[in-house]
Amino acid sequence: MQPRRVLGEMQQLGLTATELGSDGYLPTDPAELKDLCAEFGLEMIGGFVPLVLHEAAELDATIEAARRTAELMSAAGATVFVTSAVTDWDWGPRTALTSDDWNFTAKTLSIVDDILGEFGMTQAIHPHLRTVVETRADIEALLDVSDVGWTFDMGHMQIGGMDPLEFIDIAFDRIRHVHLKDVVMDLAGPVFAGDQSIMDGVQAGMFCNLGRGAVPIGAIVTELEARGYDQWYVLEQDAAITAGEPAVGAGPLLDVLASIEFLKGIEAPASADEEIYT
Repeated sequence: MQPRRVLGEMQQLGLTATELGSDGYLPTDPAELKDLCAEFGLEMIGGFVPLVLHEAAELDATIEAARRTAELMSAAGATVFVTSAVTDWDWGPRTALTSDDWNFTAKTLSIVDDILGEFGMTQAIHPHLRTVVETRADIEALLDVSDVGWTFDMGHMQIGGMDPLEFIDIAFDRIRHVHLKDVVMDLAGPVFAGDQSIMDGVQAGMFCNLGRGAVPIGAIVTELEARGYDQWYVLEQDAAITAGEPAVGAGPLLDVLASIEFLKGIEAPASADEEIYT
């Protein structure tokens, strides 16, 4: 869908902030990006940035990519840098890391943290399907070697075998950002096993409206609020448009609306002042 339609629908739904989205989807000129967001009353939160963190040979390219992206996002007002640890720049097949690889990853994350400090941004590593931080073991390994902040993507954690509520227990003080995401596990299984691509899984509907999948969204949000989480909640549901652009008033707009209505029904602690954004 065209960016102006997407941003307009977000504004229509009452949303007041957004992540950057896929590289090149929104303008890559900082002033143009900031003006476009302002036109639709949207604050720029930050965005998803794939980086090769474990390969010494790629360190210079990783530093250049981190700096370039931080400069763009921060100039548009963003504060959150969502790092994804990919195997290579082409999102090649996932590989398991050795202990030396994990230690080098921690070193690279520290370098990226220093870069982001120049731009007033916070790093939040994102566990994700088909990356080197995918499984429960990956998450535990990185928690052990690095003090980096985390994007708490409950959907990808659920797929990878990490109980999201358990992650809150063991790493709440490391959570810098939240992606609200629900999953149909039967549809995610073939993707996790490597039998299907992520796109195949998305087209099959593995990421569903909040409250309709396996992730205990209500319990998670209630627990985060009870513990005093006060950063962004990003409403994230990967979807694939396969039959032409939906009619006005149809398409992903209806899924977002359904998820917002689900979130409004969560009984958060009485002291919480919760706002939901996408």
